[in-house]
Amino acid sequence: MRDFEVIAFDIDGTLYPSWRLNLIIIPYVISHLSFFRHYRKVRQILHRTAPLPDFFEYQARLLSEEMKITVDDAKNLIEKYVYQGLKPFFEKIPSFKYVQEAFKNLKNAGYRLALLSDFPPEQKGNIWNLRDYCEVAFGTESLGALKPSKYSFGVLAMKLKVKPEKILYVGNSLRYDVKGAKNAGMKTAIILPFFRRLFGLKFKEADINFGSYRELEKIILEKKIENLLKNIG
Repeated sequence: MRDFEVIAFDIDGTLYPSWRLNLIIIPYVISHLSFFRHYRKVRQILHRTAPLPDFFEYQARLLSEEMKITVDDAKNLIEKYVYQGLKPFFEKIPSFKYVQEAFKNLKNAGYRLALLSDFPPEQKGNIWNLRDYCEVAFGTESLGALKPSKYSFGVLAMKLKVKPEKILYVGNSLRYDVKGAKNAGMKTAIILPFFRRLFGLKFKEADINFGSYRELEKIILEKKIENLLKNIG
């Protein structure tokens, strides 16, 4: 794998364990179960939708049809239960171990860092102090297309002013992160769930499989040295 200039990260499930969030939001989701059941259907549709001129309007229209309510009511419910309602829970979730250490060391090694997530990064507050290491951080919703649409990955490359093949995208989803970034021409890395780490089961679709951020850092820096030696040779 040839060297890259930028390392971009997904957030949800990539920088923190998904199970921790899922565990603490159970009572909250149950108390608003009807809404989240319909909202989940809407998001599944949006993951298959082409780039939209007004993502939030279309999202609200889909939910209004699902719940048989007005579009304005749908917008208010999404804002209340998703964008604002879930925000406090992120303050209680720690990131994966060594994430900040890896960000710092990769930045010091000369890599440019970025964040690209489906949900707004600002929903996570200071994002475990990682935002300061990144040149750009934005959500795909603001661009009108959720992952795995290659459109949002393409915009990421344009914002960073680099070719897609110069970006390594790090995520936790084969379907949304790896395949989406691959389709846009990027290299990919995926964090392995526990059972895959336990049995040594890797995703062949990803360029890099890793189980911890120290491992990811080691793999990237070793590849950087290999590429430097090849260029010298």
